Amino acid sequence: MGNKHSSPVLPDQSREQRIGVNTNHDHSAPVSRISLRYHKSQASLLKSISSHDTLSCEKPAPPPHSYHPNVTHLSPTLTTYAPLTPSISRQDAEARAYSAFLKSFPEYQSTWILDTLRRTDFARLDRTGETYVDYMGGAQHPESLVRVHSAFLTESVMGNTHSVSNSSKLSSRYADEARDAVLSFFRAPPGYTVVFTANATAALKLVGEAYPFKSNNGYILGADSHNSVHGIREYASRRGAQVHYIPSTSTGGFVLSTAKDILSQHRPQNASSLFALTGLSNITNAKNPLSIIGFASSLGYHTLLDAAALAPSSVISLSETPVDAMVVSFYKMFGYPTGVGALIVKESFLQILERPWFAGGTVDVVQVPGPVFTRTSVLHEQFEDGTINFMTLPAVTDGLRFLSAYLPFLPLRLSCLTHYLVASLSCLRHDSTGTPVVKILSKLPSKRLKSVGEQCDSGSTISLIFLSPSGEMIPNSFIECCMCNPGGAASLLGIQNQMERLYPGVTLKDFGQVVGRELGVVRISLGLASNFQDAWKIVMFASSLADSRTRQALWDTWTNVPIGQAM
Repeated sequence: MGNKHSSPVLPDQSREQRIGVNTNHDHSAPVSRISLRYHKSQASLLKSISSHDTLSCEKPAPPPHSYHPNVTHLSPTLTTYAPLTPSISRQDAEARAYSAFLKSFPEYQSTWILDTLRRTDFARLDRTGETYVDYMGGAQHPESLVRVHSAFLTESVMGNTHSVSNSSKLSSRYADEARDAVLSFFRAPPGYTVVFTANATAALKLVGEAYPFKSNNGYILGADSHNSVHGIREYASRRGAQVHYIPSTSTGGFVLSTAKDILSQHRPQNASSLFALTGLSNITNAKNPLSIIGFASSLGYHTLLDAAALAPSSVISLSETPVDAMVVSFYKMFGYPTGVGALIVKESFLQILERPWFAGGTVDVVQVPGPVFTRTSVLHEQFEDGTINFMTLPAVTDGLRFLSAYLPFLPLRLSCLTHYLVASLSCLRHDSTGTPVVKILSKLPSKRLKSVGEQCDSGSTISLIFLSPSGEMIPNSFIECCMCNPGGAASLLGIQNQMERLYPGVTLKDFGQVVGRELGVVRISLGLASNFQDAWKIVMFASSLADSRTRQALWDTWTNVPIGQAM
């Protein structure tokens, strides 16, 4: 039975019900989405769910501290949907739920243009029946963007930008157009340029490997950051620089006064230091105040903004927030193309970076043999190793224009859907014990948007764990989990002390044994193509785990699925 899932004990099972299988393999899924395709064992859900009055949240929700600490109460009168009976079809239930949703969130109707977009550019989501809730992992591509780019490629002859020909000149022209589009989208003032990279991680690596870290300067970052931001500490440490962390709160992000104290305590003296800010956490949903960039700059820090999670749904103005360098991945913003990111950077900051090597495209003259080389005179080209992805850059220009048209409506829509999900999931109760089905760990929005153009104080990500009727955590691998932000996850799970006990060579499985359970959280993240139906299906999926018979059937199936095979 070694080719099947290891079977952590389902907390509400008796000893006699436990299934003994080989536990030599770790099957925690290093992915970050919930797949909501209904399994055949859920076919009885519409009938079996009829006896559950736990699906109705018509009563005022309990005080916020009873289900999530330190958050503002969201919607005391929200009605999610009525209990289903065998005579009510799923379509009828969805229609009733949508009607109730609009009564609670009438402002949602102001985003109708995104419903039109869903029908025209993302129709495949409804055709395939896929409920996509992994926008932190990557946005869905608009079909029109792919069609336009495909037509462009069909009619155009593109060449390597490092060659001298009509085709290479065409590629260079479209590359320059893409740079201008990026600068315009982020409202960059004169003095900024764009370095195209493979993704945001590659852009962070460019900064990390070339920043002049020394023994008398440092690297300051938040604990709630992506692994790629943490990775820069390796360059800093190897050059003798000090690394200092701003601690995370229990729901992610940091306390502004604490961050300012740490920045002040380690302010640069005789050499500049680097401060890296995560604009929006990809797991805790915490949005950090961009105002701290100006504070850090006033102390003499160079500043780096990881905007990979922030840019897809927030307006960023480099005129208002003149950070030294910012990184993005375009596939996270509008889905296509993948393999292209950017370092949007002040030219003055590029000039202080010390590249550890040179490559094709970054130099004019190279002495062979010998030590002499001369870098190209075009500043951004000095950092674009080899040939840029010139065939896809026209799609970046079109994608930015596409997103610009819809971005003003997105925060309001995501605010409505996120508030609805939080309230609906928080009120789900197990049929046998009346205990909560989920525990939401991530930061909840304290501000409910009311009109188009407003900006959220947090993201549209919900990180949670599922609970058994006895209140214990159901293994994440039964759902799917995410561990791409270890600092944020440690804060949400309350395992910072165990994190301090890690040792070189430790594996995720080892760490899980120390903690006593699987690590990671289930992440639900919404984006440009998300609509009410997606949110409702998430609630329906979660409600299926409140039903004893459905949950046990799914558990039995999961424990017998061969490794690598989807349910």
